[in-house]
Amino acid sequence: MYPPIEPYEKGRLDIRASQFPVADIPPVVCNDPLVVVFLHGGPGGGVDPKDRQFFNPDKYKIVLFDQRGAGKSTPSACIDHNTTWDLVADIERLRDKLSIEKWHVFGGSWGSTLALAYAQTHPNRVRSLVLRGIFTLRKSELRFFYQDGTSHLFPEEWSRYLRPVEPRKRDDMIKAYHSLLEDPDEKIRLGAAKAWSRWEMATSRLFVSQDSLERAEEDDFALSFARIENHYFVNDGFMRDGQLLEEQSIAKIRHIPIIVVQGRYDVVCPPTTAWALKMAWEANGAESASFTFHLVQDAGHSSREPGIEKKLVEAADEVVEKY
Repeated sequence: MYPPIEPYEKGRLDIRASQFPVADIPPVVCNDPLVVVFLHGGPGGGVDPKDRQFFNPDKYKIVLFDQRGAGKSTPSACIDHNTTWDLVADIERLRDKLSIEKWHVFGGSWGSTLALAYAQTHPNRVRSLVLRGIFTLRKSELRFFYQDGTSHLFPEEWSRYLRPVEPRKRDDMIKAYHSLLEDPDEKIRLGAAKAWSRWEMATSRLFVSQDSLERAEEDDFALSFARIENHYFVNDGFMRDGQLLEEQSIAKIRHIPIIVVQGRYDVVCPPTTAWALKMAWEANGAESASFTFHLVQDAGHSSREPGIEKKLVEAADEVVEKY
């Protein structure tokens, strides 16, 4: 990782939608000349100052922003007018506001979903894609993590995750949590938010991070993270099942160089989805730009694991030199 740096410019992107209050999305910009936009995970996770450290500040202008309802974006935890396609439009508004013709797009987990959706909508605005922990919001992916899959590997944490939900409602945990997270009782909402957030924080690394578990107990973070994530997942990401992997979708972006970094033991976004993306990219011998696939053997899901960090830094260095 590159040394910590401070942004030289901060600002807000004001978005007005009908029957919706102003949504302030704060972009953070660092040095010239080429531009990378960093798309955070969740949805609802928000950016972290350390996210700048994937990039060489002597090579890149670095753009970080909190997506609708996340981090310093306001209104916090708001799910009104908050869909995949609203966020895609926000990214394009931000590019236009900053007078950037084309940029590199870098995203992990939900950030990889959003990066693919953005690139497929605006393919001529993307120089390269660096993606980590591929997630395409298919029903099978959601079921594995929230219903029947990861639960077999983390039974003690799964038991904690089950507690807020009545046994008769446990056949659809995403739907059950949606009711809890929208409950009129603030105590119930917050308890559910912390349980939802802990489940992901407890399973994201090969070795559980105490700092991550403590973050799941922070009221503001937990509520924003859980409420927005659940809103997206209960609505299937506002797209067709498998839409991002369809031939008509992949064909739009095959000309874009892509580097994928995936943890072998990622139980949040398992390697099968990254492999499905690779197979879709290379289907029928179609002509394409380079597809580079790094499977990190000693890592789970988190971008903060050493092997993942190393490969992401190398990927960011490679694309800025080549593309």
